[in-house]
Amino acid sequence: MQEGLDKPLMPETSDNIIIAVNRLDFFYGKFQALIDVNLEVERNRITALIGPSGCGKSTFLRCLNRMNDLIDSSRAAGSIKIDGEEVLSPKIDLVNLRKKVGMVFQRPNPFPLSIFENIAFGLRVHRLAQREKLEEIVHRSLEAVLLWDTLKDRLQRNALTLTLEQQQRLCIARLVAVQPEVLLMDEPCSALDPVSTQRIEELMQMLKRDYTILIVTHNMQQAARVSDFTGFFLLGKLIEFDVTGKVFTAPSNKKTEEYITGRYG
Repeated sequence: MQEGLDKPLMPETSDNIIIAVNRLDFFYGKFQALIDVNLEVERNRITALIGPSGCGKSTFLRCLNRMNDLIDSSRAAGSIKIDGEEVLSPKIDLVNLRKKVGMVFQRPNPFPLSIFENIAFGLRVHRLAQREKLEEIVHRSLEAVLLWDTLKDRLQRNALTLTLEQQQRLCIARLVAVQPEVLLMDEPCSALDPVSTQRIEELMQMLKRDYTILIVTHNMQQAARVSDFTGFFLLGKLIEFDVTGKVFTAPSNKKTEEYITGRYG
């Protein structure tokens, strides 16, 4: 095992890179939450981010669609390119960025509207569909998250009446409706029971055919089950990044091994 590496070992570079992060630093006021993060994410893959609480995983995730901009005194330095476009540029259209890079949070957050209007909301905001197309897109989006057969006769019911698993699926469908390229998932199963968690994991495997997925998780088994690549964060640094099988069976950094075997964090 190698210990104290300044840079994480990276897998071989692919021509299929959708996200390229170079020397990313991030600050909340004077506190530096991310330190010199370098990472490349492949298209149509699931990338898991693991590490102890407070190590920078969720901060990194929110950097990708500039959600951290909503926090006063926060600032980023370095480069994040998605499809070659610089995310940190002051000229970037944040509305379009957040359409392209959608986010699912720890607890489901459906709007207190009907199931139909939850899906249609983003389409109306972004003016992506005429009224006559809304039903077709709602249908397609609910089918994508395997909810159509269950909910097709209840589309006018308040979304808050759904189970937590259904609400999380609905939130994913709301993103799918606006046709993003990247789905960010910040501990999307933390509020769910084991059976619901398994179903969401199966859904992720289906969705990666059409989307690139990054997931923050504290669940080592989940990261091992669902992801193609895994990155280990510690104290704001990306300690190791590689194909998931290698990270979990033959990590290159001793700190990674200590974390995944429960001896650290």
